[in-house]
Amino acid sequence: MQHSTSRAGRTSRALIAGVASAAMIGTLAACGGGSATSGDSGASGATGGSEVSGSLNILVSSAAASDAAFNAVTDAFKAKYPDVDAKVTSVPNDSYPATKSAQLSAGSVDIFVVKNFVEAPDYAADSTSDDVLMAKAGGLVDLTDQPFMKHYTPSVLQAQVVDGKQYAVPTGLSYSTGVYYNKQIFSDNGLEAPTTWTELEKVMDTLKGKGVTPFGIGGKDTWPAGLVMLGNVASSFPTLEDKQQLAEDLWTQKTTLTDDATKSVLTRTQKVFENAQEHFSGAGYDDMPAAFARGDFAMLADGTWNQPTIDKAVNGAFEYGYIPFPGSDTAADNSLLNGKIELQLSVASNSKNQDAALAWLDFFSDPANYKTFVDGAGYSPAQPDIESSDFLNSISEYTKTYQPAWDQVWIANNKAGEDAVYPFNYPALAPLGTQSADEAAQAAQTAWAAGF
Repeated sequence: MQHSTSRAGRTSRALIAGVASAAMIGTLAACGGGSATSGDSGASGATGGSEVSGSLNILVSSAAASDAAFNAVTDAFKAKYPDVDAKVTSVPNDSYPATKSAQLSAGSVDIFVVKNFVEAPDYAADSTSDDVLMAKAGGLVDLTDQPFMKHYTPSVLQAQVVDGKQYAVPTGLSYSTGVYYNKQIFSDNGLEAPTTWTELEKVMDTLKGKGVTPFGIGGKDTWPAGLVMLGNVASSFPTLEDKQQLAEDLWTQKTTLTDDATKSVLTRTQKVFENAQEHFSGAGYDDMPAAFARGDFAMLADGTWNQPTIDKAVNGAFEYGYIPFPGSDTAADNSLLNGKIELQLSVASNSKNQDAALAWLDFFSDPANYKTFVDGAGYSPAQPDIESSDFLNSISEYTKTYQPAWDQVWIANNKAGEDAVYPFNYPALAPLGTQSADEAAQAAQTAWAAGF
């Protein structure tokens, strides 16, 4: 499940992005490295930087902070390469697959974000993602031997290998299973950050008893509500091995979605939904940072990628923290954040300007430029020796061991029904949907079983 954003509030969002872009361009433009003529790279290996020209089209799935950071990099790239007409187009996640497909078919995109870019295990080989199939079929440029790939952390690159090759630049890491909390509201109500599910229930009950809304959720876009589900899976299946075993057991039908251990994910997710703001199913994701800053609710389930936007909204009005979602009654199970490799960038084999595309990736990958990008996007670095932001340093105890989130392990069965996509059927849960946890679990199991 990728994060995305709606286009509601386009004007205010564009203003935020413009300010962030202007702040970053000076730093990026001042960097001397990362060009197609730099000492350790030649981009395409045949074209000097001064000769790079023409149109360059970059397609990304959108979020406010990363949009601003991508535009800042691209504006600085154009300052260095004035003969390249580079343009970034950001598309909401829901419409991204269709837009990507259309642009690839038309040969009008050069660099684009690949999705679900991980090789499927043998038991789910028939459900290999479209982008992995595209790489295997030669639709993506092989980046394995590009010098700029050496800048990236080997373990991160290993996680995105396809047939032993590299086809994407990892823009960073994000953590999706955490909760932002307003320290002032907690202090005013005599509360501490919860470390277990029982403690979280007490926090929710105390806040509601004092007229404070516990959680904010941008349910209009559906996927933000799924972050609560991911947090519950992270607590219930806390290690990579746990999640891998769960996925295999579901595929081999040794486990069902109505078993106690799996159904509890929905039960606890629904409990959070019941403690969210009224009518959260109509609230936009882009509206949540401002609502959090106003104190409309005490906690916000959101990813680390949105911290720069949240920080701008809060603007020092109060202190806030970020903790792993405490979905288990064993504190150790709630001790790590789960995450993903962010917005992996590939070059289309039918790109009309591969030289410019590779020059842009080379420029982006220069450590100085890359640091400015991850600082703006709010990502944890996918390059070693990049100094993290104060916020990321503050959560380092939760990220010391990288754990992929459930949506990075799970492979959906293309033959199963819609209720089994995740397969934890959170969109069906009232009040986001209309069903109880038992009903949503049964619907998911019925849809899942239909795929075999």
